[in-house]
Amino acid sequence: MSTTAAPRKDPKTGTWWFVVDLPPDVRGRRRQAKRRGFPTKKAALEALDELRSAARRGTFVAPQRQPLRAFLVDDWLPAMRRELEESTWEDYERKVRLHVIPYLGGAQLQTIDAGSLNRLYADLLAGGRRDGRPGGLSPRTVRYIHAILHGALDDAVKWRRIPVNPADQANPPSARSAKAPEMTVWSREQLRRFLELSERDGGPDGPEPEFTRARYRFHFVWLFLATSGCRRGEALGLRWRDISFDEATAAIRQTVVPLRKADGHGREARIKPWTKTGRARVIELDRQTLAALRTWRAHQAEERLLVGSAYEDNDLVFCRPDGRPYQPEYFSKMFDRTLARLPYRDELPRIRLHDLRHTWATLALVAGVDVRIVSERLGHSSPLITWQTYQHVIKGMQSDAAEKVAALIFGPA
Repeated sequence: MSTTAAPRKDPKTGTWWFVVDLPPDVRGRRRQAKRRGFPTKKAALEALDELRSAARRGTFVAPQRQPLRAFLVDDWLPAMRRELEESTWEDYERKVRLHVIPYLGGAQLQTIDAGSLNRLYADLLAGGRRDGRPGGLSPRTVRYIHAILHGALDDAVKWRRIPVNPADQANPPSARSAKAPEMTVWSREQLRRFLELSERDGGPDGPEPEFTRARYRFHFVWLFLATSGCRRGEALGLRWRDISFDEATAAIRQTVVPLRKADGHGREARIKPWTKTGRARVIELDRQTLAALRTWRAHQAEERLLVGSAYEDNDLVFCRPDGRPYQPEYFSKMFDRTLARLPYRDELPRIRLHDLRHTWATLALVAGVDVRIVSERLGHSSPLITWQTYQHVIKGMQSDAAEKVAALIFGPA
């Protein structure tokens, strides 16, 4: 590489400038870089040496005008679509569209710095909601948006669009402030009370024979979630062929996820032939759960006869009256509404649907079930994740174990 002009002084401004030849681009075309505005010849020479060195190292980034919006929407998101699960990609796209582009979309990619990102995070925390309600996003959500941007800008560095990743120097909400909300679980008495109330929720004299009231028909899936520890999508994807009544097991092989409709308006349920971890697992079922599933299967058969030829047979255990899968987000809202409408609801702390899973795990650990078995049933990739999630329970068990062993050594206190 040779310079086409050594540093020269601009007689009008008194500053120094230079032009330098660069290695040809991938198509063999000649490239040059021009820099101006240096206060001294020495400063211009230093910049020239640094540029030459960057070109030799292959880290030189040619100046270009590309707005952040164009990079994210035209380049990065399409590339990520080939690598991410569809539901994850949709979440990335939504976060970018709603919370990044309105603030920074028009800024040039090469001008984005840590200050730009920090201002974005501050704006999102102060007033970043886009659901019609006032207020800002949670620190947890803003930190997630930072992670998405960090990944996108890492790729911008890799693709020679920017020299360094400005997200490395940015200050998103801390991991401490972005911790997941503390889980709320039911005691065994509260869980039993909920299942009793939801079973009677078909009317004052018990459920209707046709099981047409939605609140009652959900009782069976609430019970399954509470006694299996499955994820929401796993329960909604469970098929009758996956249940062995003789062996008292259920095989978790597929899941139902919410995805954007083809017309772009709203979301719908899609059945995916894999679980969240990509691994199938078999769980054992208790006698009461099996009995409830038998009862539900008989009444589901009656529903199917009523629907007739319009029934969409997906072999799903828990589905709409016409056989279609439940949209998972709607399903969670039905749980919230069920809690709000139950008699004696003040006796039950308000929990999320996902907390039924946490409730099962907590009750299992308190009952003395080995953490490795709990981990396998929950579908965690390792017992360490289970320990980290439920360490407040496990620590209490360790204290109890310490007292029991001490009693063996020293006798009862």
